[in-house]
Amino acid sequence: MEDISCIRGEYNHRPLESVSEDPFLQFNAWLKEAIERHVMEPTAMVLSTVTEAGSPASRMVLLKGLDKRGFSFFTNYDSAKGRQLDREARAALLFFWPELARQVRIEGDVIKLPATESDAYFLSRPFGSQISAVISPQSDVICGREELEEAKNVYINEFPNGPAERPDNWGGYILSPLRMEFWQGRPDRLHDRFQYQREGEFWRIVRLAP
Repeated sequence: MEDISCIRGEYNHRPLESVSEDPFLQFNAWLKEAIERHVMEPTAMVLSTVTEAGSPASRMVLLKGLDKRGFSFFTNYDSAKGRQLDREARAALLFFWPELARQVRIEGDVIKLPATESDAYFLSRPFGSQISAVISPQSDVICGREELEEAKNVYINEFPNGPAERPDNWGGYILSPLRMEFWQGRPDRLHDRFQYQREGEFWRIVRLAP
């Protein structure tokens, strides 16, 4: 195996000397900068859930909404992550913007979005994405890609105008954060880290050692 121990990048970005009192405002500022700086997939985030055996399970999803309730994403409720969230309604998110040497860690409770919000988002999706959400048995074992292509063609022939409504087993979740951490890469691995901890209606902010 190739020796990777010598691979080492340096972070020469500006310091993170202070943060907003509101973690949502802080996150919005960083996300806005990531978008303006044309970071690849700025809304991509790692979603980590807990399996039935108590092991962590992670995958990439896309952030599709952010408000005072929390961070929203959409998926098949019958998928592995959907089943895991039904059993253990807690999860973690991780954003990493390497071009800015920044990451944001978020932990909290997860609930399903109201059906009306899931309906509205589903109908806003591209035609092909709607069909994929309907025909894909997400996380199940399939014989091959041909199975998906055939199901797609059958559906298009039967419903050429696309889905009329969102399938019951597909929709959104929202993670309400209890803890958030903002990490800024710095030279010599002396990174800047600020953590927000929810305490009732307020957030306690502390600086963490790198």
